[in-house]
Amino acid sequence: MIFYKTEEEIELLKLSNRLVSATHAELVPMILPGVKTIDLDKRAEEFIRDNGGVPGFLNYGGFPNSLCISVNDAVVHGIPNQYELQEGDLISLDCGVYMNGFHGDSAYSYAVGEVSDLKKKLLKITKESLYKGIEAAVSGNRIGDIGYAVQKYAEDAGFSVVRELVGHGVGKNLHEKPEVPNFGRRGRGVKLKEGMTIAIEPMINAGLKEVIQEDDGWTIRTRDGMPSAHFEHSIAIRKGKAELLSDFSIIEEKLKTL
Repeated sequence: MIFYKTEEEIELLKLSNRLVSATHAELVPMILPGVKTIDLDKRAEEFIRDNGGVPGFLNYGGFPNSLCISVNDAVVHGIPNQYELQEGDLISLDCGVYMNGFHGDSAYSYAVGEVSDLKKKLLKITKESLYKGIEAAVSGNRIGDIGYAVQKYAEDAGFSVVRELVGHGVGKNLHEKPEVPNFGRRGRGVKLKEGMTIAIEPMINAGLKEVIQEDDGWTIRTRDGMPSAHFEHSIAIRKGKAELLSDFSIIEEKLKTL
């Protein structure tokens, strides 16, 4: 069942998502060689709680932390631990916040210091593919239009799209209907209507699309060991142009100061 949101509910969703974005921005100065991923997680939880929210991922389905932190060939759902970031790493932070009865959900991938040209291109194309999907996410289109836009852009650049993991509706529940794949055919799938709020989240691999799950039951890695990137916005469906609920601009302003 798809839950359509009122304007008041969309405003509450925006507040939750903007705290997610602010949490990302808070962590930017820590994304440095030598910093442990568990320390990023601890700071995220402190910041979220200090600003009136609750970490949306903590204990969700048994997940043990506040952030999903995925490094290099880890695609998504990486568990923070004692790993120390290294120069040249690519790191994805996926953050969720529950506040005022609604969930925020957004991911951003970062370069740790100077990274390879391949990783730079992967970061660029993955983020741009997200915005291609958002351009297609308007009232009257269909879910397949979003997936087609993401897939075509990523594959035209020589990369591959993960099939096993998808975006989703977001609202009072962290994961709601409909599912939002990053691949598909135009004109297929659920029709997009105003009042729908969804998270679009391309997971793009530098190599093959196939993935494996680690024994921890959470971490998803590329089967070929090549790097992967992940960007995610939560949006509201509108006529003509989607409304962003999360905000990358405050993250990117902080990145400019490094």
